[in-house]
Amino acid sequence: MNWLNTQAFTVFDQHILWSDMIGNTIGLIALALGWRRSLWTWPAQLVSGAILLTAFATAHLSGSAGKQLVVIVVALFGWWQWNRGAGRAQDGSIAVRFATWRERGALVGAAALGTLAVGALFTAVPTLSWDPWPDAYIFVGTVVAMYAQARGMVEFWFAWLLVDLVGVPLNFANGFAFSGFVYVIYGALVLWGMRDWWLRSRAAAATAPAFEGAHA
Repeated sequence: MNWLNTQAFTVFDQHILWSDMIGNTIGLIALALGWRRSLWTWPAQLVSGAILLTAFATAHLSGSAGKQLVVIVVALFGWWQWNRGAGRAQDGSIAVRFATWRERGALVGAAALGTLAVGALFTAVPTLSWDPWPDAYIFVGTVVAMYAQARGMVEFWFAWLLVDLVGVPLNFANGFAFSGFVYVIYGALVLWGMRDWWLRSRAAAATAPAFEGAHA
């Protein structure tokens, strides 16, 4: 599988790796599927993570490979969560909602503590990451975003947007130009997806009292 870490082509003096291109393209598709609330978003995230895991492991980048393992586990949780029918809307689609203030506090707290813990680990073991703190921020933010997505929370889009703000410059700085370009597209999809989920959550909240009253 060494070919995954070979150069596919060059754009504007930026060397595009096969693993970077294929893995992140599938990841982009997964995000678009998440916008559409399709169950296929999770298999797509699994495939993306598996490709990047194989590439990083072959290149002996244990830290990056380990991160992909965590992403794969969270993707499996999300797939199970959506597939078991929890949180379905009346039309059978995946229901979306805003998190409660308690859930928001838990997400922010987990992101902060997780970033401190992972950043400290990356700092203590420099071989795990080229840029410990930004890398830790993106890694933990990705896991938090995927968890919130699995629970159908609109806030998952906000988490992705915050990851995007650091991910674009970090990827370009570390030579993963395709990841940088993809993160820019992620940003556009995140804004559109956020609007769609936001409107759906408001519509669901508006119809809930009427629906409950009809069965009273």
